[in-house]
Amino acid sequence: MLPLTRFWLRWRRPPVARIPGRNLGVRKVASGVSPPSSASPRALNIFDRDLKRKQKNWAARQPEPLKFEYLKEEVGSRIADRVHDIARDFPLALDVGCGRGYIAQNLNKETVGKFFQADIAENALKNTLETEIPTVTVLADEEFLPFRENTFNLVVSSLSLHWVNDLPRALEQIHYVLKPDGVFIGAMFGGDTLYELRCSLQLAETEREGGFSPHISPFTAVNDLGHLLGRAGFNTLTVDTDEIQVNYPGMFELMEDLQEKKSRMLT
Repeated sequence: MLPLTRFWLRWRRPPVARIPGRNLGVRKVASGVSPPSSASPRALNIFDRDLKRKQKNWAARQPEPLKFEYLKEEVGSRIADRVHDIARDFPLALDVGCGRGYIAQNLNKETVGKFFQADIAENALKNTLETEIPTVTVLADEEFLPFRENTFNLVVSSLSLHWVNDLPRALEQIHYVLKPDGVFIGAMFGGDTLYELRCSLQLAETEREGGFSPHISPFTAVNDLGHLLGRAGFNTLTVDTDEIQVNYPGMFELMEDLQEKKSRMLT
């Protein structure tokens, strides 16, 4: 079972001077991709971001991506549906952790004028799916977005933020690049993701070893997410949960699928 935490929100703040389109671009940082030593001092560095970048680059080169990225495709479609539900258009949008661009392929140019696709893996950006929307690809880390304040009307993110070491910082970065009255719509794996597998591993290891170690990456609890979004400066929050159940014919098929997802989404 994969509980999917889905959130969308709109936020407002006092009017500020708008940045002209010609000033759109990189803030004064060396790169949108964080160097190995640039981890946030306040974050517990659970993930090796350089290793994650290599894993995502490897995954992007593999044949038959849809065989193992069906969840990303499904969630990307659901996020696009949420965008279409909003009765307005978005001249400038950003996809944080875009991967192959499963959100963009479900949007149209009547809704989004121009789409920036940012990801930590260059190979994923080289293999993005076709879309009718004019797009720009940007090599960038979710925690170090290289854009000016008040740039985007819409920011979306699908199954990427559970990989960052400093989720509050990543949300603050998204808040920073959104224009006043901008919209953020995202989805990430919830705290009960792979609950059955985790319980089975813990019970088996406790029985044999007298204790257990974590074998699956930690996920953010749904109850904590609203608080984190509020701390980042967002308001008018909506957070809900979808459960996506995936069935396997046997153990070996399950292990093969998880092994591939290891470099793509889950662990």
